Amino acid sequence: MENQKNKTEVIVVGGGPAGISCAVTIARAGKKVVLIERGKFAGSKNVFGGAIYAQPTREIFPDFEKTAPLERKNIEHKYALLGENDATVISYKKKHEIPESYTVIRAEFDRWMADEAKKEGVILVEETVVRELILENGFVKGVRTELEDYYSDIVILADGVNSLLAKQIGLRGNLKPEDVALSVKEVIKLPAEKINERFHVNDDEGCIYEIFGGPMLGMLGLGFMYTNKNSVSIGLGVTLSELIERGLKPYELLDKLKKHPEIEPLIKDGELLEYSAHLIPEGGYKKVPLLFGAGVMVCGDAAMFVNNMHWEGTNLAMISGKIAGETAVIALGKQDFSENALSHYQEELEDSFIIKDLRTYKDLMSGVGGRAEEFLGYYPQKINSFFEMFTSVDSVPKREKYHRFIKSIFTDRKPADLFKDAWAAVKLLWSILK
Repeated sequence: MENQKNKTEVIVVGGGPAGISCAVTIARAGKKVVLIERGKFAGSKNVFGGAIYAQPTREIFPDFEKTAPLERKNIEHKYALLGENDATVISYKKKHEIPESYTVIRAEFDRWMADEAKKEGVILVEETVVRELILENGFVKGVRTELEDYYSDIVILADGVNSLLAKQIGLRGNLKPEDVALSVKEVIKLPAEKINERFHVNDDEGCIYEIFGGPMLGMLGLGFMYTNKNSVSIGLGVTLSELIERGLKPYELLDKLKKHPEIEPLIKDGELLEYSAHLIPEGGYKKVPLLFGAGVMVCGDAAMFVNNMHWEGTNLAMISGKIAGETAVIALGKQDFSENALSHYQEELEDSFIIKDLRTYKDLMSGVGGRAEEFLGYYPQKINSFFEMFTSVDSVPKREKYHRFIKSIFTDRKPADLFKDAWAAVKLLWSILK
C-alpha cells in the first residue's frame, strides 16, 4: 500500500545531465517531481571528458551561457595519431559565431544545473542511495532508499552505466567487459597564459585533442585532452576486455600518454589537481537495453546512450532525459502509466537523432574490435611512417623513397591480410552509409 506521505508524481534517480534534464522538463509542465542523487551534491560523482554541446544544452536551458560556469568555447579540434615516438596531427579550426561547445568542470556545471532545476520546482534529495525499486502488481511504484520508501506514479532511471535498478526489474542483464570502457582522467593545473601559448588560443578559446595510438596502439582505446581556463583535462578510455586480456592498468597507460613527445610539452610543469575513473558505455546500438516498462523509463548512460564515434554522451543524456520527461507528462495527463503508454518514449527516441545515430554505427565496435590491431595499431603507425618519409631530407631520390614505402606495405603485411583489412573497412563503411 502506498504511503501518501511520501507520494509524488515522478521520481528521477540520478542527478547527472539526463536526470536533471528529465526533472526540469517535468517540473516546467507543472508536475511534482523528486530528483534523488547519491552524491553530496549533483555532479560530485560524475565524470566525463570535458565538453558540453551548446545546441542540446539550449534545449534544456535556453539562456545557460549567461549564468552557467563555463570554461572555454572550443574553436579547434585536433586528431592526433601517435606512434611510439612520433605523431601525425590533423587540425580543424573555426571560430563559430555561435559557439558549438564549451569545456566545463563537471562538478560545477552539474551543480549549476541542479540549482536551476530547483528554481523550476524540482525537489532535490541528495546523499541518498536508492537500494531497489518498489513493485506492485507488475508496476514500478516507487523507490526504497536506505532511510525510507518513496512512492510515485512513474520512476525514471538515470543512475549511470551500472544501473542496478534497471537490472533488478529485468530491463538489462549483466554488463560484459567488452560493453564498457574504463576511462581515467587527470585535471592538471596550468596558468592561462601557458595554455594560450601552447594551444595557440586566446583567453576564452579552447582546443580539443582526440588521441589515437601511443600507449594504446592496437587496442580499442582512445585518449582525449581539453583546455579549461586554468587547467587541462587529459585522459583515455580502453575497453575493459582489452585491459583484462592484456593485464594492463589504465593509469599506467595514462602516465605513458603524458610522457609522449607530442603530449608532454603541452602539460609540462603542470600541477595535478584531480584524478578520476569512470565506466563508459561502449556497446552502442546493439547493447541498448529495454528502455521502458510499467511505470518506469531508462535514459542517459543507464540506457547505454553513448556515440563513441563522435565522442558524444552528454548531449544524448540530456535529450533522452528531456524525451523521458515529456513522455511522463503525457502519461500523467492521461493517468496511464502502463507499458503501452510509456512506449511513447521508445517511439520518440526512434524518431530522434539518438537512435538514428546509434543505429548508423551499430557495427562499429564489432567491425573495429575484430581488427583493432590493424585499424588502431598497424595503420596509424604506417601513416606516421609515410609522413616521416615524406618530410625527410637525406639526398635519397624521392621516387626511390615512394617505391620503398609502397613495397613496405606488402612486405609488412601479407596480401591476404591487406585484403581482409580492406574488406572489413568496406563492410564497415557500407553499414554506416546504407
